[in-house]
Amino acid sequence: TAEVEARSLPMELSEKGGVQNNGFVQNEDFEDKETATSSQEEMPKTCSVDVDPVAVEETVLKPYAGMPKEVLLQFSSQARYRVTREILFWLVIAGAIVLVCATIAIIALSPKCLDWWQASPIYQIYPRSFRDSNMDGNGDLKGIQEKLDHITYLNIKTIWITSFFKSPLKDLGYGAEDFCDIDPIFGSMTDFENLIAAIHDKGLKVIMDLIPNHTSDKHRWFQLSRNRTGKYTDYYIWQDCRQAAGSVIPPNNWVSVFGNSSWEFDDVRKQCYFHQFGKEQPDLNFRNVAVQQEIHDIIKFWLGKGVDGLSFGTVKFLLEATHLRDEPPVNKSQNRESITAYSQLYHDYTTTQVGLHDIVRSFRHTMNEFSREPGRYRFMGSDDDEKEDIEATMMYYGTTFIQEADFPFNFNLINMKNLSGNSIFEAVNLWMRNMPAGKWPNWAVGSPNAARISTRIGKEYINVMNMLLLTLPGTPVTYYGEEIGMENIASENVSEEHVNSGPVATLPEKSPMQWDGKVNAGFTEGNSSWLPVNSDYQSVNVETQSAWSNSTLGLYRALTLLRNEELPMNRGWMCHVWNDSNVFVYVRELDGMDRVFMMVLNFGQEATTDLQARVPNLPSEAVIRLSTHFSNAGKVVNTKLIKTEMGEGLVLEYTTAKPVHTMEAFQGKCFVAEKACYSKALNLLYVNC
Repeated sequence: TAEVEARSLPMELSEKGGVQNNGFVQNEDFEDKETATSSQEEMPKTCSVDVDPVAVEETVLKPYAGMPKEVLLQFSSQARYRVTREILFWLVIAGAIVLVCATIAIIALSPKCLDWWQASPIYQIYPRSFRDSNMDGNGDLKGIQEKLDHITYLNIKTIWITSFFKSPLKDLGYGAEDFCDIDPIFGSMTDFENLIAAIHDKGLKVIMDLIPNHTSDKHRWFQLSRNRTGKYTDYYIWQDCRQAAGSVIPPNNWVSVFGNSSWEFDDVRKQCYFHQFGKEQPDLNFRNVAVQQEIHDIIKFWLGKGVDGLSFGTVKFLLEATHLRDEPPVNKSQNRESITAYSQLYHDYTTTQVGLHDIVRSFRHTMNEFSREPGRYRFMGSDDDEKEDIEATMMYYGTTFIQEADFPFNFNLINMKNLSGNSIFEAVNLWMRNMPAGKWPNWAVGSPNAARISTRIGKEYINVMNMLLLTLPGTPVTYYGEEIGMENIASENVSEEHVNSGPVATLPEKSPMQWDGKVNAGFTEGNSSWLPVNSDYQSVNVETQSAWSNSTLGLYRALTLLRNEELPMNRGWMCHVWNDSNVFVYVRELDGMDRVFMMVLNFGQEATTDLQARVPNLPSEAVIRLSTHFSNAGKVVNTKLIKTEMGEGLVLEYTTAKPVHTMEAFQGKCFVAEKACYSKALNLLYVNC
């Protein structure tokens, strides 16, 4: 008993019994006071109890509900899965670091995404001929809004609307009476705002024309200038004219684009004003800083309305030489007085003068102010056709450090004088060889100022021209109606009443869009249209061709889909393989991808081409992905004997480990813009190939 007592521990317990659990007592001060009071009132009786220390230890250390903070901390200080927890902690840290590093690497190595003006074809609309919504015979802005589904049906995301400013409609409306208003024939500003909203709701973008070189003679600025009112006095180019024998003698021999002298005497001001185009379109004086500021304000006005891009036309005419010397004649022996045509002079003093590109760069700077918002880059194009002077055209791209236009519009395929495989190659190669490194090409086969494809080169070439347009690298531009193969209307159908709308020579390609086989081709529900509808509208229209898979429209849609879905077609290499009088052959490839698309396009007569002799290591067989002869799609062809008929086009697909652009024999024949490489393992694009 003594040994037991020696090992036992005395413990005092209150007579109220046991150890108190205060884990759920909310007010400790109140508990202390209550205990103190009870102690004073009644002295507790204590007794000595023998307790086993092992049992006490188990009782104290065992967790229980509502244990006080002090007891809980005893358990938290004891190690439980410490190694496992540390391993998991460092794994999480390492995973986060790897994820951040991988994200940075992907961003650093990824190529720049194609911008909206690069990723989609552009669909150009002449608004007066697209769709009439109010039965007055003239296309309008509401009409365009009604037909936006047609744009998405074509797999196109960008619309280019030509001029719709308030205008007397001389020269097709390009001489504006008010740059900040809509001509009533097209609708109202509210109609325009609704159209912009509808376009953006469908995920589309819109480009509009701006012709800054001249105004209408009805413009408020011109009326003030001819009266020498304040700052407007020098808004236009005025010069004194000599008079002799009752006729006006102009200051020099300068000739307008439309012919005859580019100087017109004004009875109000008693001076001659300068006009590069019609006499109703006086040229603005861009050497006047106030005039330049007016144009910048106009740019801001339309961008503020939500327009996604502007196409600046006739910019090469913005400045003229101040010395007013006669321009040199093409034929030096020609009498000065007999020079009346624009083509009879070299226009050294009235186009592309020193300081012109400074003005164009200033336009770009103003547009960049509206491009700062993510996803709202504002496109800038220049619509100037230098024709024979390709270097002058390329200057509109700007330099490596100073940007001008995103691209000057390319009319090489329109300006060809004859059609053959060789001429197509020359037109394509001319642009690609001269385009500055890192810039983006573009192509057009139709425009409001050129005869339609079927009229210009023949119906049999409509499909192959569209195939060329949509498989070349860069941005294709389609003029409305080319997707269904519309033709010019006959010139004799253009009556005298139409002449006031513009030069007769450019009206036949502006005939109303052919939507269906009903009266007036579905263009208008009125009794007549501003220009006659082409007589072939019952077979050449959107409704009929939509229901027929083997149609020009069906092929156009298949080509735009191919372009959108296949990486080599929208940003890969383009290598010229072969051309002769009949065919033009080229491939589209992408680094890291073994799939190649080869285009064999016939622009002449029936031909047989041995491509194995032209391309080393070319597979003996290829699959026809698309063909202008629709029944041939999916067939396998022998690449040694590829037969094409007149106007036939083939998109061949094959796989190879040796793409053309890596071959020594084709160095100098391959071009790429926005270069990218494909990783098959990661299924992504990267820059450093």
